[in-house]
Amino acid sequence: MRYSPESLVAFTQAACLGSFSAAARKLNKSQSTISIAIANLEADIGLQLFDRGGRHPVLNEAGRLVLARVDEILAASERLDALAMRLTAQVEPLLSVVMTDIYSLVFFGDVAARFADRFPDTELRCGPSEDADVIDLIQTGQVHLGILVAQKSYPADVAAERLAVQAQFAVYVSASHPLAATGQATRRELEAQRQLFIRTYVGGAAPSSSQAWSAPDYLTLMEFAARGFGWAVLPRELVARFGQGLVELNVRGYPRSVDIDVAWSRRSPLGVAGQWLVGEVMGS
Repeated sequence: MRYSPESLVAFTQAACLGSFSAAARKLNKSQSTISIAIANLEADIGLQLFDRGGRHPVLNEAGRLVLARVDEILAASERLDALAMRLTAQVEPLLSVVMTDIYSLVFFGDVAARFADRFPDTELRCGPSEDADVIDLIQTGQVHLGILVAQKSYPADVAAERLAVQAQFAVYVSASHPLAATGQATRRELEAQRQLFIRTYVGGAAPSSSQAWSAPDYLTLMEFAARGFGWAVLPRELVARFGQGLVELNVRGYPRSVDIDVAWSRRSPLGVAGQWLVGEVMGS
């Protein structure tokens, strides 16, 4: 490779995080090491990739074009690592996975059973997690794979692929809730009632209601709603399976479809079992 992998990684991290110092912290390098790596890449290409006139370096037009190509190079490098892993049959003894409650019904149906047949000697460690918590667990190396509601963007060190399945979300309240009487609600009516919403440990969106309770998972939200504590946007399939006593409200914009992704770390190539599982969930 004409360009050093270290320079390419330093460049993508600096571009994603918005500063050389943030990239240095992320990669456990000194800021000078990151600056030199990016300068070497610019020298190899023959162009400046950042405007350095302000407080923080900002990608220029050339940098944005180069970033797309660098992402392709790093993705190809990942695929080569994956191929090498498969060819040497390095089956990992442990595969850890966290996933949204939305997908758990699918996973613990057919996917887990096929995994057990294919990799009988690999321990499968599973747990629930949502959104930013999934990404944090992947980045900190606590899990190999995460299955989550599709995010608008991912950090540079996290790879993600879209699953074929989607989830349907709707607004629900307990049958005893005041809004259940008419079976419908306007946005203003919802804002006047307590909202039950997902807030992960790492962070979460602000509620639309002045009153709000939060939880890090959908099963807890569903329990809150079933007990009449407020309204919640919940996965229809999960409610159909476990949401006894809940009423779906007719609300403008709902039901709505939500994509689901599988994600993993670019910094830690998946083993044979992990690669197989990615393929399985993408096809499920």
